[in-house]
Amino acid sequence: MHGRVKNLLEEIERVKPAETSVSDQIVLDIYRRAEKIAQKVIVSRGIKAGDRTELLDNILTSRLWGFPVMFFLLAAAFWVTLAGANYPSQMLSEFLFWAGARLAHLGHLAGVPERAVSFLVDGVYNCMAWVIAVMLPPMAIFFPCFSFLEETGYLPRIAFNLDRIFKAAGAHGKQALTTCMGFGCNAAGVAACRIIESPRERKIAMLTNCFIPCNGRFPTLIALSSLLFYGTGSHIRAAAAVTAAVLVGIAVSLAVSWLLSRTILKGIPSSFMVELPPYRWPPVGRVLVRSFLDRTVFVLGRAATVAAVAGGVIWFLANSGTGQAGLLAQAAAHLDAPAKLLGLDGYILLAFLLGLPANEIVLPIALMGYLSASTMVEPGSLDQLHDLLFGEHGWTAVTVTCTILFSLLHYPCSTTLWTIWREGQGIKWALLGALIPFTVACAACFLTSHAAAFLGI
Repeated sequence: MHGRVKNLLEEIERVKPAETSVSDQIVLDIYRRAEKIAQKVIVSRGIKAGDRTELLDNILTSRLWGFPVMFFLLAAAFWVTLAGANYPSQMLSEFLFWAGARLAHLGHLAGVPERAVSFLVDGVYNCMAWVIAVMLPPMAIFFPCFSFLEETGYLPRIAFNLDRIFKAAGAHGKQALTTCMGFGCNAAGVAACRIIESPRERKIAMLTNCFIPCNGRFPTLIALSSLLFYGTGSHIRAAAAVTAAVLVGIAVSLAVSWLLSRTILKGIPSSFMVELPPYRWPPVGRVLVRSFLDRTVFVLGRAATVAAVAGGVIWFLANSGTGQAGLLAQAAAHLDAPAKLLGLDGYILLAFLLGLPANEIVLPIALMGYLSASTMVEPGSLDQLHDLLFGEHGWTAVTVTCTILFSLLHYPCSTTLWTIWREGQGIKWALLGALIPFTVACAACFLTSHAAAFLGI
């Protein structure tokens, strides 16, 4: 404890601005007093059980090992998710689409009109079934891993490691905590910005939290990363790609924070103090139950509900219109030209526009667009998904990369935008919350696709 307090004191002295605010001076005085008390009452005589926290902190919060360990644990969680989710996802997909076929058969036997059966099964049910099949296995694995790290007391150490970086970006150190919450849900991350006392720094945190991939984006990022390395048989590469995407999101969040702090939200960042809890071995049963009920079931329930409604809407668009093409195909055709500039196509861009209610349904909407013959068929496995996108619709590695970037950086879901509006107490902040990430996503995809074309990729 003595060594940790001393290190914190030295860190505060090192980064202390020339003009120290009252709150900063209070924090500095607290650490100085804690250092004096520690010198008087603490005697170190070898390593005891109570010193294990300090030993671990010397590694996990050090300048040398803190970030490598953080990246390794994040990559390990993604690798476990990728390696363990593919086969259960395929089995669940086969079962759900088999059940859908039985429902359609029962509808026909009951004399339900063919168009109504197609709407309910091919539209509503199949879209919901696809979301469940794709999202449930990865979430059932990833969320317990994330909850495990949270229960051990490691997540506050991540915030501590990121504090210096956020301070350099002109943001408040507590933004590191809201960033960690954004991995669960961006709306929750925005609401958590209340812990930041400064209105200026609170708005910076709210406007940049959407660059942190939330629960709803991870299944899409994982599926696309698997496609990016399809045929290599390497889950490690796919896990590294997801980890890289997360790091890109954090880097963009810092860059936009730096830009906002020097333009429309100018000011000097203030200090903050975080209490690091002791390390503990979490109860496995509680972690599993909490992650399944509080996260997996909640996110999956919302995604399935929205997907059911969206499936009906998309079915209507795919089966309505003039001439040979439905409204969905016509809308995608109008968007195809601007989408090509971003390395995408009209169906992908339309899926992101229609997926505003929830990020979970973007990929299912795109698939329904590609299969707009009126039904959404079973993708079944990664092989079938690869054949559909690469074989039938001309996807390339550049398309996958740009779709990953757009999914990572584009505007947040409607729930998050509404939360920004409420927490920012003004619609202009919600509009900025949508416009800023949309501009960043378009710029990133435009540069990536044109750089690939220039290099002949």
